[in-house]
This record gives sequence, C-alpha cells and structure tokens, in this order.
Amino acid sequence: MRKQKDFIKTIEIFVTFLKIGLFTFGGGYAMIPLMEKEVVENKKWLSKDKFSDTVSLTQTIPGAVAINMSILVGYNIKGILGAIISMIGVSVPSFIIILLIAILLTKSGGLSILESAFEGIRPAIAALIVYAAISLSKSIKWSYIVLLFFLGSFLLTGILKINPIYIIVITFIIGTLAGMNKKNKD
Repeated sequence: MRKQKDFIKTIEIFVTFLKIGLFTFGGGYAMIPLMEKEVVENKKWLSKDKFSDTVSLTQTIPGAVAINMSILVGYNIKGILGAIISMIGVSVPSFIIILLIAILLTKSGGLSILESAFEGIRPAIAALIVYAAISLSKSIKWSYIVLLFFLGSFLLTGILKINPIYIIVITFIIGTLAGMNKKNKD
C-alpha cells in the first residue's frame, strides 16, 4: 500500500512539473508564479515561506533557474527521487519544443513566424516576472536594512550595470554573517 502511494506521489510530482514546464515561456523567472500556484496553493506541498526560501536559494546556485527551482522544490517534496523526477518533468517539454523548432527551421527556414510568436509572448513574460517579484516581496520581512539592500541592489544592477552575480554573492555573505551574528547573540 505504501509503495503504491509513493508511486502515485512520484507520478503526481512528474505530471505537475511537466505541466509547469509545458506552460511556462520565458525561463525560470516566468516559471516562479506557476510553480508557486501549483506547489504552494494547489498541492500544498510547500509553505509560502519554504517556497520563498527556495527561490532565494536558487539565486545563489549556478545554472538555469528553472532546473534549479525544480530540483530544490522536488527535493523538498520527496527527497532525491523528487528532485530527479521534478527536474525531468520540467525539462521534457522544453527539450521536445526545441527539438521540434530545430526540425521545422531546418526544413522550412521559417524564422519570421517564430520571431513573430516570440514578439507576442514577450509582454506576457514580462508580466509574469513582475508578478513573481511582487509575490516574493510579500514574504520578505521588510526593515530599513532590507530596504537598503533592495534599493542598493536595484541601483547597482539597473543603473551601474554591475553583474548581478557579484551582488548575489555579496548579499549572501552579508546575510550569512548577519544570521551567524544574530544566532551568537541569542
């Protein structure tokens, strides 16, 4: 009976991440709202706080956001097997779509149709990214220091064009040191 429940849960994880991968255009950031809706609200596999922590952790790991998110969320749901199954599920649609596009482009040379399709998708992707930012900002415990980090990061990346990787690494180190300092005081 337990093995059957585990198998059903594994299939459910795969199908959920397959759906997320199939209906998300625009990369990992555009995927965040759909993933949150599925794993936090619909399936209740993760709490909102755990999901937000996972999104934050994903930013510190090299690699594709969509893959990293699916692995971390899958791991939180069902360990190593969940990580593998969710990563495969979220990757399969992209693999198949890219393969089909490559086949079509080599046979027809129809790049203008593809460009038009992507032109139509861009505004929706931008909206999804803004939604993800707003949704994540609701789970932040705002303070003057956090606001300073937010504005500083925005200015450094948006205006001074500093590579976001440096900002992520620096804020990760500062956050870790602040957390260690707070823990030592308690």
